[in-house]
Amino acid sequence: MPERPFYQPGASSVEGLPLMLQMFHNHPLVMLKPHWHAQVEVNFIVQGSVHYRMAEHEIALSAGEMCLFWGGLPHQMDDLSDDAVYAGAHLPLVHFFRLHLPADIRHRLMTGSTLVTNATDQSDNDNFKRWNEYARSGDPAKAEHAVNELLLRLERVRFEPYRLVPERVAGQGAGNAFDQQSSRNVGRMCDFIAENFLYDIDCVTIAAAADIHPKYAMSLFKKSTGMTLNEYVNLLRLSYAQALLMHEDANVLRVAMESGFGSLSAFNKSFRKLAGMSPSDFRRAGAAR
Repeated sequence: MPERPFYQPGASSVEGLPLMLQMFHNHPLVMLKPHWHAQVEVNFIVQGSVHYRMAEHEIALSAGEMCLFWGGLPHQMDDLSDDAVYAGAHLPLVHFFRLHLPADIRHRLMTGSTLVTNATDQSDNDNFKRWNEYARSGDPAKAEHAVNELLLRLERVRFEPYRLVPERVAGQGAGNAFDQQSSRNVGRMCDFIAENFLYDIDCVTIAAAADIHPKYAMSLFKKSTGMTLNEYVNLLRLSYAQALLMHEDANVLRVAMESGFGSLSAFNKSFRKLAGMSPSDFRRAGAAR
């Protein structure tokens, strides 16, 4: 029996392009180890079934179900049926914060929960396929139309049955509601970080880009995302770095520098904290496949 193909990050993958909105409609591949990326992920199961290992829970989905989760925490599709087909998108935070969702949903997603709904129909099968075609058409107007339609579809979740996995932990707050100006400020910060995360930036320069005070910027971003500004910048760098590490000739020191880390020790510490292993071990594990 032939070996099942597996997923491996690359320079043109979601990990290597952590700020790009990407849509897909294809057969998923088993992941041999967890990965992470700086986008919120939307998965709609067109046919078959899939199984995910998230940071702190597992979940199985079958045809007709849709899920939404924060890709910044390590996650892994570790099993799927032979006929599995899925569709969806990777949404950078700047798009995610355009969504009009209850504050509780946004807060729970950013802190590790998965939203699941089976309130779907044939139109979702058709729309996800068309959105993927529009996004890949090379026509900016079509691509923008696909994004806007997708965001409206996701907002419809609040009017239909859904569940958040895992169930609320005792004592866990619901998160705070934010006005439109606050969301715009977070969006401006995300835009600036997207363009500059490989360079030496700090909370002062990030706040200046949004024309707000650094202390307010740090507080607002933390309340909105569950992350500090520094943690988010590091996440983008680590997403970029994991793709570079998959190259056969990858040099850990060079990857650290090219990913925006000022030192090898800072890179090793941040990488181990997120991945549970050193960059060298991660590279060796990929090279062994």
